[in-house]
Amino acid sequence: MRSLVLNRFFTQYIFKELIDMNMNSVYKTIINDYVKDSDKKNNSEIIKDIYSYMLKYYRNEYIYQNTIINKLLLGKHSLNTTTALTQIPISKSKADFILINGKAVVYEIKSELDTLERLDKQIKDYYKAFKYVTVISCEENFNKLCDLYGDTKVGISIFTKRNTISNRKAPICEENYLDYKVIYDVLNKKEIDEILLSYYKKLPTVSIVFYYKVCYELFKKIPMNVLYTMFLKQLKKRNQIDENIFSKIPYELKSLIYFAKISYKDISKLEKFLNSSYGG
Repeated sequence: MRSLVLNRFFTQYIFKELIDMNMNSVYKTIINDYVKDSDKKNNSEIIKDIYSYMLKYYRNEYIYQNTIINKLLLGKHSLNTTTALTQIPISKSKADFILINGKAVVYEIKSELDTLERLDKQIKDYYKAFKYVTVISCEENFNKLCDLYGDTKVGISIFTKRNTISNRKAPICEENYLDYKVIYDVLNKKEIDEILLSYYKKLPTVSIVFYYKVCYELFKKIPMNVLYTMFLKQLKKRNQIDENIFSKIPYELKSLIYFAKISYKDISKLEKFLNSSYGG
C-alpha cells in the first residue's frame, strides 16, 4: 500500500534528517501524494496537513501515542509530576507506552492497523513488571476487548472517532505476577546501583565479572512492596523535559520530540525548519 510510507514519517530518523538537511525523500513522497498547494505553505503547515490526513484516514501507532501524550500526559497530568516511557522491553514484549505519576500504567496500543493476535501474551509480560495495564484501541475493537478482558483487571480505553480518549474500563491493581528478574532487566546499571545503595547503604565490592550476579542476589532480597516503589522512582527520573521548551513544540510533534532527547541546538534547528517555506 502506498499509505505505508506514512508509517515512516513521524520517526526520529526522518526528522533528524529534515532539521539537518531540510529535505528527505520520504517527506517529499508524502507531500506529493497527500498535500495540496505545498509550494504556498511552510513546513509547519505541511506537517499539520499530513497529521490531519493520518488522523482521519491512517491512525497508526504514532497518532495514538501522540494523542496519549497530548490528552493524558499534558491534558490530565503535567511534565513536572509525570513521566512517559516508550518501547520498554519487558520480558519478551515491548511496552508501547508507560505513564508514571503516583502509579504506573502500561498502555498497549492496538490501532486500526493492528491485530489482537499477541495481545494476551503481551499483557502477561507487562504484569511481570507493572501493576496496571490498559489496552487502548479503536471503537471497532471495543466489544472484542470486552469479551476478552471484561472480567479481568485489564483496563480498556478507546481512541474515539472524535479523536479523544475514552476510558471505558479502569485498570485494577494486579500484583500477583511481579517478577524480580523482569523488573531487574528493565533497569539500567545506574538505576540498579541507586536502588541497592538506597536500601543497603553500600554497593557490593566484587569484580565486574561477578557484579551483575551479586547485585541481582541483593536485589531480589528487597521486599517487593518496597522494591516496586523504588523501581518506579528510578523510572520516573527518565525523560526529564524542559516545560518551557516543550510548550513551543507543535501538537503534531509532541510525542516525537518528547522521546527524542534532542539538544537545545536541535530545537532551534527544528523551529527554523518549521518556519521555512517548502517551496515545492
